[in-house]
Amino acid sequence: MSKVIHIDDDQFESEVLNSDKPVLVDFWAKWCGPCKMVGPYIEELADEMENVKFVKVDIDENQENATKYGVMSIPNMIIFKSGNLVNRQVGALSKPDLKAFIENNI
Repeated sequence: MSKVIHIDDDQFESEVLNSDKPVLVDFWAKWCGPCKMVGPYIEELADEMENVKFVKVDIDENQENATKYGVMSIPNMIIFKSGNLVNRQVGALSKPDLKAFIENNI
């Protein structure tokens, strides 16, 4: 079972901003090729990294927070810590690079 949580705009505050551990939010869409490439890496890292919460937000169905956080291109992965935006990565990464991005920002 996946440890990645799919949320909507209504759940963003409780699942991301009020999380007791750092959160990687993957803003994505079903039609996005690079998003499909990164998706499996996010699933694998969610299993490997117990100290981080992994959340996915479909921007086609949930535009409020995508707009609020300036998501103009996807995949757009944003790390939140204690309710604050720490850093973002726009575009696909390899699994090792994605892991390093997360580790360097939590």
